[in-house]
Amino acid sequence: MNYFAHPTAVIDDQVEIGEASKIWHFSHLMSDSKIGMRCNIGQNVVISPQVVLGNNVKVQNNVSIYSGVICEDDVFLGPSMVFTNISNPRSAIIRRDSYEPTLVRRGASIGANATIICGNEIGEFALIGAGSVVTKMVKPYALIVGNPGKQIGWVSEHGHTLKFKDGEAVCPESSQEYQLVNNDCFLKKT
Repeated sequence: MNYFAHPTAVIDDQVEIGEASKIWHFSHLMSDSKIGMRCNIGQNVVISPQVVLGNNVKVQNNVSIYSGVICEDDVFLGPSMVFTNISNPRSAIIRRDSYEPTLVRRGASIGANATIICGNEIGEFALIGAGSVVTKMVKPYALIVGNPGKQIGWVSEHGHTLKFKDGEAVCPESSQEYQLVNNDCFLKKT
C-alpha cells in the first residue's frame, strides 16, 4: 500500500488509489473509482463508482462525489460542496442509466457549500465562490458567485482577481500576464 488510509475509512474492492494519497476519517471510496497520486480525501467524503480524480486533488470534509464526476489534476473541492448527477431525481424512479457527466478541469477551485448542477463543465482555473449554484458551463479562469451563479470577473492561475486594462492584466502574485480575446481569458504566451 503506497497511500495512507485512516482505520475508519472504507475502501471497497477495485478502487485505484495513487501513490502518496491520503484518505481520512469515515470516508468511503466505492468500487470502480479512481484516485490519482498525492490526493487528499478529507473526513466524511463519499466517492461513488466511476468517479475519477486526477493527481493532487484536494477534497475537503463532507463532500459527496457522485458517479459521472471527473476532476482533472490540481482541483480543489471545498468543504460541504455538492455535486448532482441527475437533473430530475425521483425516489420512486430508478435513473442510474441517466447520470449526467460533470467535468471539472485542471486547477479549478469550488468553494465551500457550492452546488454544481450535473451536465456542466467547470473550465480550467475557474473559481466558484462559496455557496454558489452553478447551473451552466463555466469558462476557464472565470470567477463565479451567487445563486444562480454568475460570472463577475476573471482570476489568475494563483486565484487572484484580474484587473484588465486594454484587454490585459497581470497576476499580482505570479506576474503572469493574461489577455481577453472575444470575452475569453487566456494566459499570455511569452
